[in-house]
Amino acid sequence: MRKVVRGFYAIAYAVKLSKPNVIAAYPITPQTEIVENLAQMYANGDLGDTEYITAESEFGAASMVLGASAAGARVFTATSSQGLLLMTEVLYNAAGMRLPVVLVVANRSISAPLSIWNDIQDSISIRDAGIIQLYAENNQEAHDMVPLAFKVAENRDVLLPFMVCVDGFKLTHAYEPIDLLDQDAVDRFLPPYKPPVKLDVNNPVAMGCYAPPPYYMEFRVAMEYAMDRAKEIMLEEFEKWYEITGRNWGGHVVAESCEDAEIVVVAMGSIVSLVREAVKHLRQKGLKVGLLKIRTYRPFPAEDVRESLKNAQKVIVLDRALSVGAEPPVTADVKSALFGLDLKVYPVVVGLGGRDIPRELIEDIVKNVAEEKITPEKRYEGLNEFEEVIP
Repeated sequence: MRKVVRGFYAIAYAVKLSKPNVIAAYPITPQTEIVENLAQMYANGDLGDTEYITAESEFGAASMVLGASAAGARVFTATSSQGLLLMTEVLYNAAGMRLPVVLVVANRSISAPLSIWNDIQDSISIRDAGIIQLYAENNQEAHDMVPLAFKVAENRDVLLPFMVCVDGFKLTHAYEPIDLLDQDAVDRFLPPYKPPVKLDVNNPVAMGCYAPPPYYMEFRVAMEYAMDRAKEIMLEEFEKWYEITGRNWGGHVVAESCEDAEIVVVAMGSIVSLVREAVKHLRQKGLKVGLLKIRTYRPFPAEDVRESLKNAQKVIVLDRALSVGAEPPVTADVKSALFGLDLKVYPVVVGLGGRDIPRELIEDIVKNVAEEKITPEKRYEGLNEFEEVIP
């Protein structure tokens, strides 16, 4: 059923069709309308046996879904920015306890200074937690990835939290025509969750136990093994999703016009659509430019990135987050994947705190790289001139 809906409704509707047992959440802009829609569905009796809980904080919401998941429930939550940071301690525990919590992060910048606008600093900041991260380009992709997140997270060979990242406001509040899934399609793809182990008074087990040095390291390395297995399992599920819905979103990365490209621009999230338009425009002017869209950020698809970029001469990585004091985070991962190849990587930080990124800015960056007006060092584009005031 094709309808024009806002992003948060498309996400909430996909959550409904995935039949979670427990939803717990706390409102925070720009995520709030996702759980408001779910709360309305719950109030209208549209969520079946789902238990919907309004938590007293994001820490409480994360703790509730962790506990429910440990008891064998399919669980969902959503958050943004400081809310995600408040969840962080619990989410690290969920990953370590191998609980398949699914959450949507409506990406928003981190305070201070206070900003409600979009970048991806929040989700990037917990990239090492043991949580699968997938970045959606548009609301159709976000809608489709929710059932897939449950399917992958609950796979017995994975059992890790799964985070679907969508750009706050730019996607959550945008109206788009969406092919809304139907219950039959989701049911054919996503079976009921059968946890391999759960808290049960009739069969007691312990979870999240104290692990002294002879045991701790093995638990953490086991998470790494699970993340590695997730890489292949995700590809299998992407293919199954395509067979059921007819929508092929590609693999962990999507390379466009890269075969003969001398310069390739790497991007994640909603900015990909803008880069695609810039690439088309520049190609019409004779520049050999390509686009590499990274969909899966954790596990990082290093082999796919290397294969896609091996013929390029110059690679521009658009980062919408910082790792203060080091390389921008996506750039660091891309550089690691390309180690040993004879090409230049240009780290470009753009769009922090919702700073506008016009298509012309991306085109100027590409032209300047092509004409070697800039060097392959970290730079900030769209930055206003300012004087640093040290009190």
